[in-house]
Amino acid sequence: MPLSACRAAAILTLTLSLAACAAMSPDAKAPDLEKTAWVLSSLPGQALKGDALATVRFEGGRVAGTDGCNRYTAPYTVAGSGIQIGPRGASTMMACPPEIMKQAEAFNAALAKTSTFRKADGQLQFLAADGSVVATFAAQQQALAGTSWQVTGYNNGRQAVVSVLSGTNVTLAFSDDGRATGLAGCNNFNAAYKQAGEKLTIGPAAATRRMCASPAGIMEQEQQFLKALETVATARLEGDRLELRTAAGALAATLAKK
Repeated sequence: MPLSACRAAAILTLTLSLAACAAMSPDAKAPDLEKTAWVLSSLPGQALKGDALATVRFEGGRVAGTDGCNRYTAPYTVAGSGIQIGPRGASTMMACPPEIMKQAEAFNAALAKTSTFRKADGQLQFLAADGSVVATFAAQQQALAGTSWQVTGYNNGRQAVVSVLSGTNVTLAFSDDGRATGLAGCNNFNAAYKQAGEKLTIGPAAATRRMCASPAGIMEQEQQFLKALETVATARLEGDRLELRTAAGALAATLAKK
């Protein structure tokens, strides 16, 4: 490369570095991202869809979450306040309504542009190389107390997670006084729960004794779901989704916020 070109490249690199530094406050300290989770709160040029929350979770050197439509995962590396997401990421390929796909594409483009990060007013910001903010995130709520959920899937005890039967309603709510209550499809149930960070235990549950005849399999579903709750060891919140897992890491139940 000619000397003049080398100097131009060096000047450009220095300019970009200074722009990124200028975007940080003088006393800003790069937060530790490992084992943190965030929900997208703003994306320049996009009016976020409330039913299509995008998320990021940093764990084990990988960032993972949902772009509002598809699940994704990619490696990430951090050096001071600098961050690189990817390459060699992976994503599901589900199709969503056009407005959701547009938002998901903008979110993924923001991840690809991210060069530095910072915390500001309790939020996480991703910045491009020129110092402009490309995405802002709020900390993911971890406490379950006061939340209500619709069960979408459960472990049937035969090493399979199955969807809730069509025509049945299975719910789970966590009260402030340590009680987990809900509808198991036919009967109401009540159990004690304890949460400490991601650790969670539920039950055993006491349920009413009503018998339901339809749809076929409803009583078997109820028994399997209540058994699955007793195996729960951890809870992971991600936007409006909740995963309950066993001590071995197997899914016990999947839920969506009501």
